[in-house]
Amino acid sequence: MPELTQLGAPAPEPGAAQPAKQIHVTPKAAQKIREAFAREGVAGGLRLGVLGGGCSGLSYQFKFAPEARPRDHVFEFGDVKVFVDPKSMLFLDGMTLDWHDSLMQSGFVFQNPHATKSCGCGTSFSA
Repeated sequence: MPELTQLGAPAPEPGAAQPAKQIHVTPKAAQKIREAFAREGVAGGLRLGVLGGGCSGLSYQFKFAPEARPRDHVFEFGDVKVFVDPKSMLFLDGMTLDWHDSLMQSGFVFQNPHATKSCGCGTSFSA
């Protein structure tokens, strides 16, 4: 009988391929990233990360990065590249980055399956 993991799923067989890590960026968010790069006159990719802090315990970080680091996960959405370091990937795997416009505010929205609680501003979470 296969050994069970904490989540109750069978443990992968030794040497079995692990499912690929994923980050999703909607077309609208990719367009806003593209516009920001053009406005700032920078090239490279968007670095997504997670930092300790914020009102819910962890905060999203994103900034321009000229190139990926050697251990980064690199995701491409047309001409938009997203870089995620291995530690942040633990919290961001399966996340969707979107852009929402409303009468009150416009900005990036993180739809993160690992977030158990989020703050009102949407930039911090707990997992």
